[in-house]
Amino acid sequence: MSAPTPETVELAAATDPHVAVTNADSARASLETLRSEIAKAVVGQDPTVTGLVVALLCRGHVLLEGVPGVAKTLLVRALAASLELDTKRVQFTPDLMPSDVTGSLVYDARTAEFSFQPGPVFTNLLLADEINRTPPKTQSSLLEAMEERQVTIDGSPRPLPDPFLVAATQNPVEYEGTYPLPEAQLDRFLLKLTVPLPSREDEINVLTRHADGFNPRDLKAAGIRPVAGPADLEAARKAVAKTSVSPEIAAYVVDICRATRESPSLTLGASPRGATALLSTARAWAWLTGRDYVTPDDVKALALPTLRHRIQLRPEAEMEGVTADSVITAVLAHVPVPR
Repeated sequence: MSAPTPETVELAAATDPHVAVTNADSARASLETLRSEIAKAVVGQDPTVTGLVVALLCRGHVLLEGVPGVAKTLLVRALAASLELDTKRVQFTPDLMPSDVTGSLVYDARTAEFSFQPGPVFTNLLLADEINRTPPKTQSSLLEAMEERQVTIDGSPRPLPDPFLVAATQNPVEYEGTYPLPEAQLDRFLLKLTVPLPSREDEINVLTRHADGFNPRDLKAAGIRPVAGPADLEAARKAVAKTSVSPEIAAYVVDICRATRESPSLTLGASPRGATALLSTARAWAWLTGRDYVTPDDVKALALPTLRHRIQLRPEAEMEGVTADSVITAVLAHVPVPR
């Protein structure tokens, strides 16, 4: 008997709900396996890995922030090695030009014509390493790509592959030689994930691995293999889109974002785009945990990484030690939870 084609599988899913459920369950299992694969190279960063998976499900982008040396780049490289996706890496430096990211028109003397040479942005997973070490002019070269999923060169829009995810790393803004990302750029990121220093036990584990011969530049030797691909992502995204959201949950998300706009500690609260992003990430988290509906706890679980980069502290509040996370935590404590 011949193997079923994608068309027959899709038809079966449309006529038999059980087939669709099975596909979604298989996709969930594949994405959950990403954690164990990435753990072969990165120790103790499960929340960050979960955030990256949520971003993949929501077609969003991720900003990873942490001090140098906490495996931000290794984390994204391990994610890329665990996915059957095309990946490219750009090291952002002060002399990097926008065309180095997007590509440019190149004159061909043999044909006397200009031809387009695509830049590294034309990939499925773009690792933008140390994005805040390049000036705003080059940072902004990703704005159209992240929002419109296309790049316009010489007036001609050129679509990017699907899926397309930007995983950017940055050092804390107070570090020397950094250019803070403008609000418009930050708002393009679905999540901002903070990569903390490891615990004592995890750090001992890291050193033990290195003593045993682990080479962070050779992920194949660490045993990392592709465990999910575009078909898993597509099936998972369709399942997430069917995750139900009650009117009470939608109102809860809106109330949280409106409360940030009224906080005396902020000059800028979460916009309606932030509310949309929070609802999207909560749905993805609900589906990952095995439910087809969103609860208030799902919203709370994703509020910090979804909103922390979309609000702006007043200078006086910052001087008093107030942080974006503490403001959001206070908002979550005061906004009534639907029952």
